[in-house]
Amino acid sequence: MGKLTPLAVGERNAAKLMDMTLPEFKSLVKCGSLPAPVQIAQGPQRWRVADLDAILNGEAMNSEQITW
Repeated sequence: MGKLTPLAVGERNAAKLMDMTLPEFKSLVKCGSLPAPVQIAQGPQRWRVADLDAILNGEAMNSEQITW
């Protein structure tokens, strides 16, 4: 079996993926600059790796919110 790529990660790993400290990551999530986590059933909250990737690639940008 090949290497598995995570679909979702916890808060600490999400911060690591973004190369941020945990407080920086939490702050950006709180103010809405980064996506909120998803709740998995009644279990833990996780961040979709695809959502974080879309932020970094500019795919999640809302052009209506940009002021030139």
